[in-house]
Amino acid sequence: MNKEFLSSERRRYLKEQKRRKRMILLTQVLIILLFLGLWELLAQLGVIDSFIMSSPSRIGKTLLNFQNNGLLLHISTTVAETVVGFALGTLIGTLLAVVFWWSEFLAKVSEPFLVVLNSLPKVALGPVIIIWVGAGTEAIIVMALAISTIVAVLEMLGGFLATDRELLRMARTFGASRMQSFLKIVLPYNIRTLFNSLKVNIGLSLVGVITGEFLVSKAGLGYLIVYGGQVFKLDLVMSSVIILAVLAALLYRGVLLLERLVVRRLSHTS
Repeated sequence: MNKEFLSSERRRYLKEQKRRKRMILLTQVLIILLFLGLWELLAQLGVIDSFIMSSPSRIGKTLLNFQNNGLLLHISTTVAETVVGFALGTLIGTLLAVVFWWSEFLAKVSEPFLVVLNSLPKVALGPVIIIWVGAGTEAIIVMALAISTIVAVLEMLGGFLATDRELLRMARTFGASRMQSFLKIVLPYNIRTLFNSLKVNIGLSLVGVITGEFLVSKAGLGYLIVYGGQVFKLDLVMSSVIILAVLAALLYRGVLLLERLVVRRLSHTS
């Protein structure tokens, strides 16, 4: 009887959670629709200058006319550069964090340099990066790396150092090597930290790519924004910004999906 009562309460709770999620999503959609409707109304009434501020209808026409504007090419270029920069930045940052965790001496030596590099505006490095690697896709990817790598190092190193010391001490008493302690305790302990780093880095990588495309690019959404501003095609600029927002949300959702798959797999195998 008690079991039936609990299962009934559980079903009621899950139903309420689903209803709440639907209400949140509906409210978010309504806010966006109200914003777009008000924007279009003000543009049609002449309250705002649609040439300068654009309007949803003009942006819609620009998006529908993407073949003439080459938007698909620019989107794919930005996505490819972001994914490459994101993957390399996360990999290099995580490996450096492992090295610093392994050697406390190196961690102490590198700490002030990491803090300074993290605080340094990466745009200032743009001209230097262009001179070093050339004015092309490589410079854009390096710009993304400059932004995402340091954050990955700091996030992962902080997680590694915060691993339960009692677990590590107990592993050492049972004769576990440092490598075994890392693979069996430290790394599994920081799966959440890794995905938190990924969530931050995917956005930072996109910022780095757009910054690089502002400075040197012949394709990409950053290039479209600069080009649209130079020739006063504000519809193109606003369309690119909206696409960037959607792209950022999709990339973030992709990381969330990957996290769920990994966590679910680990929970089944543990």
